Amino acid sequence: RLINLTIGQKIKHLEHQLEAVSDAPRIEAELLCAFALGKKRVGFEEKRSLFPGKSTEALDALLQRRLGGEPIQYILGEWEFMGLPFFTEPCALIPRQDTETLVEAALGLIRERGYRTALDICTGTGCIAVSLKKLGGLERVSASDISPECVSLAERNAERNGVGIEFSVRDLFEGHGRYDLVTANPPYINNEDMARLQREVKREPALALCGGEDGLDLYRRIAESRRGHINPGGAMLLEVGMGQARQVAELFAGAKTDIIKDLCGVERVVAVYESR
Repeated sequence: RLINLTIGQKIKHLEHQLEAVSDAPRIEAELLCAFALGKKRVGFEEKRSLFPGKSTEALDALLQRRLGGEPIQYILGEWEFMGLPFFTEPCALIPRQDTETLVEAALGLIRERGYRTALDICTGTGCIAVSLKKLGGLERVSASDISPECVSLAERNAERNGVGIEFSVRDLFEGHGRYDLVTANPPYINNEDMARLQREVKREPALALCGGEDGLDLYRRIAESRRGHINPGGAMLLEVGMGQARQVAELFAGAKTDIIKDLCGVERVVAVYESR
């Protein structure tokens, strides 16, 4: 254990240790160091101060958790999505930038088509539903998940961001009415790929990851059960895994579909439009 280091030196030391498990070791080192100090972040001037000995044990414990493969988002207990803060727990998927592609597309439809209501199924942390209510000016947003733990977490995130959402424990469209917009980020990893997941991803709930033999089990169920739940002229946006977009679009035969790419050019979202 190194002692009498400045906060900046401590961060640099952590960065080297985290290189074995992180794609962004510098950022994670700063986040863990700040968390151990009871702060959101450490300022430039603060980094010249000595790292307090009383916080060393806490930082060591955080580092060991991260080196053991625990995602930093679960260690910190929160993460940012669409510029908003969200609590994170191992019962739900970690909010990812990939999913912001879906939210941005949804906000575009809300503006262009004047949508007033939305339903988010497989809500997890509630990051999609909360972002749409906070940023989209919708009159009513409902969200559901098959996991009671996820629904409880999503309720906390709605409260944290000051928005009112109707949450419920339900399976997909079960018991829901009609909405202008439906969103979902269903499980889409196939059985074979589940066995090859990164160590950190394996810490996330299998219920929210595994989509069956070809990864499309939930999409088939959504395609079969969506009728009667989307208003005429409404739309549904589904996040999909890499290489799945065209297969998912084909499940909605007879409906107009579109494929939306993320900033890296990956086909990330399938849009399904209901006729008027």
